[in-house]
Amino acid sequence: MATGHTDPQRRARIIAAALDLIAEEGLAAVSHRKIAKRAGVPLGSMTYHFSGIDELLREAFSEFTGHIVAVFDTYLAAPAGREEARTAVADLVHALSEGSSRDLVLTQELYSLAARRPAYRELTHEWMRRSRSHLEKHFDPDTARQLDALIEGLTLHRALSREPHERSLTLEAIARITTTDRREP
Repeated sequence: MATGHTDPQRRARIIAAALDLIAEEGLAAVSHRKIAKRAGVPLGSMTYHFSGIDELLREAFSEFTGHIVAVFDTYLAAPAGREEARTAVADLVHALSEGSSRDLVLTQELYSLAARRPAYRELTHEWMRRSRSHLEKHFDPDTARQLDALIEGLTLHRALSREPHERSLTLEAIARITTTDRREP
């Protein structure tokens, strides 16, 4: 693996190391030194590639939100009809809640940052806009907004519950929200 300034993967490794560190130890543990060590790069690479820790965190969380939007796309690109779209939303909730605890932790860390700092709030607004755009392929904008919030809430509740609710309850909640969809015939 190349380690000089010509290493085209260095920046990506730094971003990945930052996300891994946040997921494993939390934002409070983040430092240039820890990220550089985890990424296997010299400490000077941190300031060469990023103006500071804040720029690195914004880019890392931007990459993370892109990953989650890609997950939305995976589930919501194919459905042909309304029922298939409802099923796809349920599949998405269950995949997110039963999937990577890393993604769940990173989501909550980003929300905490966004609650305190406007730059990160802009990042979450863009994330929500992109997620809703996938939902709006199948549902009207108001319904998509409600479904987006439902997905977030059900994912968190299922992931943290000792006894996660069954798929039938997820489908029922989705059906309740989507019955008022203005696109429904």
